[in-house]
Amino acid sequence: MKIFRKLIRDRISDIIAADGGKAVTRVLDEAEYRSALENKLLEEVQEMRQAPLPGAGGQGAHKAEEIADIYEVLDAIIVANGFSASDIQVLKAKKRAERGGFEKRLFLESVE
Repeated sequence: MKIFRKLIRDRISDIIAADGGKAVTRVLDEAEYRSALENKLLEEVQEMRQAPLPGAGGQGAHKAEEIADIYEVLDAIIVANGFSASDIQVLKAKKRAERGGFEKRLFLESVE
């Protein structure tokens, strides 16, 4: 038996069963769910950081898949916290207008 203790996608139990396994799951309450989503986001970001860049051994698609996972978790976090995607897009646009984006690749070394 392998122990995971982490949030999974909705169809993972079915996939495990199709492979002959039995997933032991439970439904999280709201507070547990929000916390598990935050942990899942950290997990997915770490996986994305470790994934090879495009062209590195032909596995660039893996990095793209990890980025897609991050988007999926962020979408769930938005809803779980009572926001809509448009709420977040409005805030994103406001911050971009006030502070800019990251296109210039500026790295702050210090302030004198």
